[in-house]
Amino acid sequence: MTVIAGRYRLLDVLAEGATGTVWRALDETLVHEVALKELRAPDGLPADEAPLLYARLERGARAAARISHPSVVRVHGVATEDGRPWVVMELVRGLSLAETLEAGGPLPPPEAARVGAEVLAALRAAREAGVPHRGVDPGHVLLANDGRVVVTGFGTGIATPPDVEPDAAAELRSLGLLLDAAVAGRPGPLASVIGRLLGEDPEAALTADQAERELRRSAPGGAPRATEGPSRTRSGTPSRPSGGSGGDDGPRGGGPAAAPAGARPPRRSARPRRGPVLAAGLVGTLLITGALTYHLVRDGEPGAGPGPGGVTSTAPAGPGPTGTKDGSATPPR
Repeated sequence: MTVIAGRYRLLDVLAEGATGTVWRALDETLVHEVALKELRAPDGLPADEAPLLYARLERGARAAARISHPSVVRVHGVATEDGRPWVVMELVRGLSLAETLEAGGPLPPPEAARVGAEVLAALRAAREAGVPHRGVDPGHVLLANDGRVVVTGFGTGIATPPDVEPDAAAELRSLGLLLDAAVAGRPGPLASVIGRLLGEDPEAALTADQAERELRRSAPGGAPRATEGPSRTRSGTPSRPSGGSGGDDGPRGGGPAAAPAGARPPRRSARPRRGPVLAAGLVGTLLITGALTYHLVRDGEPGAGPGPGGVTSTAPAGPGPTGTKDGSATPPR
């Protein structure tokens, strides 16, 4: 039950690495658990060089505290005990990628793509903060119980000499090696991405942006390609995106929005439709007009009717009060 710097009580070992031991510890000041990394000089390092190494690692750990990204382990500060720095970090509950691969074998390619995309995002955030990683491997990647992928080891790596700054290309190659280890020779759809990260074809090398896009497309629920337009039907016309706000079936869409579940159907109007009534009236008017025109034209022809001037007489043909005894019509007075 050793207490470091009069504040951090060591509880048990979480991990053992080349640069030191990571402990689960209790911060007795804030009364919560943290991860405490005990830094130590590698075997064979001259005694007079150890202080210089510790000073460099302490500077790196303090620089890592500037990184703020959900996929980077949070560094709270540095404690000193017997001249050695101890890095106080966020306690991430879960297993490292190395432990996961050892216990369960290689990851399925989609899960490996998800892990790789988060690792790449962490590497990029650290580089922007001026703290590049000095060699990420499966032991530096934590698969948290809450689903996060968290990268550790920023600012405390000793694999790279201090005067050699790892460049972005070296980070991408280390990511390719990490993915290759994660799938253990069964890359599936990640074969092309891993090969291009490892520089197998220099002309097809990936940038960090391209690599992250490719990995997120291959991850579970990957986003569609940003350069692709709307999908097309067999007739060649663009199809409307289905679901979500992107469907735009509301005020700007091509059709009414679907009614919510349980809603009453819209009530039909009780007013009669005017279209059929107007059409029927128009047809009737045309028929009457046609009939009148027909009779006027026919009556205007010679001999079209018995009356003078072509007007048809409506008087009876037999004898009557207006007729003569011989049946002839009474001439008009």
